[in-house]
Amino acid sequence: MTAELVLQRDLDAPPERVWRALTDPAALTAWFWPPRLEPAAEVDLAVGGGYRIDGPGAGIAVSGRYLELDPPHRLACTWSWDGEDAETLVTVELVPSGEGGTGLALRHEGFADDATRDDHVQGWTDCLDRLPAWLASDRG
Repeated sequence: MTAELVLQRDLDAPPERVWRALTDPAALTAWFWPPRLEPAAEVDLAVGGGYRIDGPGAGIAVSGRYLELDPPHRLACTWSWDGEDAETLVTVELVPSGEGGTGLALRHEGFADDATRDDHVQGWTDCLDRLPAWLASDRG
């Protein structure tokens, strides 16, 4: 049996804007990890297309392939850290809520053990905590 995590957020932005935050290279560069001056994300937004998000330090990056795209409601992709063989699955669902808001549900599954899952809970929490500020900015 593999470990998985599920995180949820209520965001004060419409699903289309949240979708852009998840799929636009400039947006990902702006919020996913601490701010960077140089472009740090590449996206081929098509089923079978790939993505890569470079981290804040040398040699830290994640990449994968899109398995499902239903804009602006759902995306699923593989997830693999540079230098590691393990590949996991990330699924994000966006549901309109309230007055122009969005409910975000993120499921990340396929971890080999609870410790690896727990590391990702912290990482995803840090990333998702930066998202509302980007959504509220004029870039969002």
